[in-house]
Amino acid sequence: MPTQFRLFGVPISSTSYAETARLVAEKAHARAPLCISSLAVHGLVTAAREAEFRRVVEDFDVLAPDGHPVRWLLNRMHKQKLSDRVCGTDLMLALCAMCVVEGIGIYLYGSTPAVNAALCRSLASSFPTLKICGAEPSLFRPLTEAEDRELIARINSSGAGVVFLGLGCPLQEKFAQAHRHSFTPVQVCVGAAFDFLSGNKRRAPRWMQTRGLEWLHRALQEPRRLTWRYLSTNTNFLWMLIWHL
Repeated sequence: MPTQFRLFGVPISSTSYAETARLVAEKAHARAPLCISSLAVHGLVTAAREAEFRRVVEDFDVLAPDGHPVRWLLNRMHKQKLSDRVCGTDLMLALCAMCVVEGIGIYLYGSTPAVNAALCRSLASSFPTLKICGAEPSLFRPLTEAEDRELIARINSSGAGVVFLGLGCPLQEKFAQAHRHSFTPVQVCVGAAFDFLSGNKRRAPRWMQTRGLEWLHRALQEPRRLTWRYLSTNTNFLWMLIWHL
């Protein structure tokens, strides 16, 4: 597993797209449980401030640095030399490309019926030989015990080696951790990747991504839902950084 280093008490993995893809391929072929997520500033601050969520992500095998600020901090505090972040959206694309080469099937779970269907079409267009073994939207409520058992059975019997979870942080991490010993496919939390890759939402321009401003682009797209969240977590991130320094 990639080495993990603590940032504000949260274990962040020093890893890359290539290393993560190799690990996923190995575990998918072995049908061995594996939980992966990429944490940006919002996820890192939430885990640092909330003990319950921190216990959830501490059970993950890989917590990659999604945002550039998280990567910068990992490099500065722990003398790492990561040249790039491991963004959930780009990780999903890298893993789909790997699954084509390795002959591994995928399963999509999360978002709305329209987004889920559009994502299937988009992935089929980008990766014509990708095996999409199943796809279903979120119910946007807790599953009953019977529904949960049926979901586990559907995913495990689908033949998929990787299940992508697009439930949003922190719901997807809590879901993955709760099912880490129930699902046989590798679980990868990719958050907004479902929206971006389906075309439901536009990604930030590359210049904003490389300067750690992707949060601003998303806040401008969804001001009512995201402005306060990002202002709050970004402010807390700066205060924690100042306190540490």
